[in-house]
Amino acid sequence: MPKRKTKDPEDVAEEPRRSSRRVKVAEDKAESTPPAKAPPAVKKSKKTQKASRGPADGRDGNPQDDADNKPPLAVEKTSKPAKKSENASSTQDVVPGRQYWLMKAEPETRMEKGHDVRFSIDDLAARTEPEPWDGIRAYPARNNIRAMKKGDLAFFYHSNCKVPAIVGTMEIVEEHSPDREYHIPLRGTVSAHDSSKPYYDPSSDPENPKWSVVHVVFRQKLNTPVTLKELKAWYSEKDNPLENMQMLKLARISVSKVSTEEWNFLVSQMKERGDEIKQ
Repeated sequence: MPKRKTKDPEDVAEEPRRSSRRVKVAEDKAESTPPAKAPPAVKKSKKTQKASRGPADGRDGNPQDDADNKPPLAVEKTSKPAKKSENASSTQDVVPGRQYWLMKAEPETRMEKGHDVRFSIDDLAARTEPEPWDGIRAYPARNNIRAMKKGDLAFFYHSNCKVPAIVGTMEIVEEHSPDREYHIPLRGTVSAHDSSKPYYDPSSDPENPKWSVVHVVFRQKLNTPVTLKELKAWYSEKDNPLENMQMLKLARISVSKVSTEEWNFLVSQMKERGDEIKQ
């Protein structure tokens, strides 16, 4: 399956959790104290707080007193976990130990030795059997192919076309094997050792093949592709999760590593557009 370009190059400690018991004690104390003595009690509390305040890490003094007398700070501290939980919701289905990748294919017609090497997300979706991802002829991409494990996920990326973009996802279902000879529906036999084929490599010994393939299956197609222009915009932002993305650093690599952080960021962007990515 011709899916790549043939010209790829060589990727202050937090305070203890607040107890409702402290609030109740304060309420009981307030109820039992005569109204006339309420103002002195407030002054005494502030004075006590000032005198007992310890280091910023809260290891000395009573951090609960500090929190009780400073409700704005307590609100800030309770709001942070909520933000964290909100971000975590987009990654709750991520499988521990799973790796992520980006794999390029050409959706538009390009002829190589009389063969049309185009392959799109729709072509993959139409397959009824796992598809061998053949045609890798650069070592960095091949090394990534060999690092893949069964169950890994990959973004399907349309390359060398009018609007390059991530257009869907797929799953690795068979780990790497030698790029020897495979029969692909509608395309016939492909091999690195057949001189009539688009990706023939005379330097590869059939007894000791230098190139590898993995087998993939379709997972889903995006309703709204994530374009290369958008990827580059995020990449240029300081401290953006994509600032070290391998595909953007090595622009012509056809099979690249995607970190968990990069995957989660892109999945969250896709979700905002209405594409819920199946993990």
